[in-house]
Amino acid sequence: MTRSSSPVLDAVLTRRSAPRLTAPAPDPADLERLVQAAATAPDHGRLRPWRLVAVTGDERNRLGDVLAEAADSPEQARRAAAKPLRAPLLLTIVHRPVPDHPKVPEWEQLAATTGVVNTLSLLLHSHGFASIWRTGAAVQAPQVRKYLGVDDGEQLLGWLYVGTSPTPDTSADRRPLGTPARVTWHHTGI
Repeated sequence: MTRSSSPVLDAVLTRRSAPRLTAPAPDPADLERLVQAAATAPDHGRLRPWRLVAVTGDERNRLGDVLAEAADSPEQARRAAAKPLRAPLLLTIVHRPVPDHPKVPEWEQLAATTGVVNTLSLLLHSHGFASIWRTGAAVQAPQVRKYLGVDDGEQLLGWLYVGTSPTPDTSADRRPLGTPARVTWHHTGI
């Protein structure tokens, strides 16, 4: 894919989920700056119905232990324990809707939360990092929710695994979307 004169367009066109991640990941100051920028994603009423819980270092092992506790079998527990070690930084995505808001329904608040995460993944990519959003049955597990401090009125939506991709950029390998099948125009006068 050819680069354009727009770094934003380039980031959108070249970002890919990266299943394998290594160090480095953004440091706390860089991450806070990127999250602040991601928070400009569309959010009706500026409710900011989300929060992130960063898990790094040895806490990834502790999260792995808790994921293993929530597993259904010893084999699943072994695999679950290793999952948080796939990246140097895991950002726990917590959706915290404002219930019964008079103007912003909960589905729109969920859209705002996912918009922030998507924007953050683009910003990470534009700064040389890679990410992948992972989820699974563990988001419902009481011990996982307790460990991460997820309250009853909140939803655990998964984790944004963040780091650096050890594999070369294959963004040119993605086939373009056939937009005529996805965009319908309603217009007059033509």
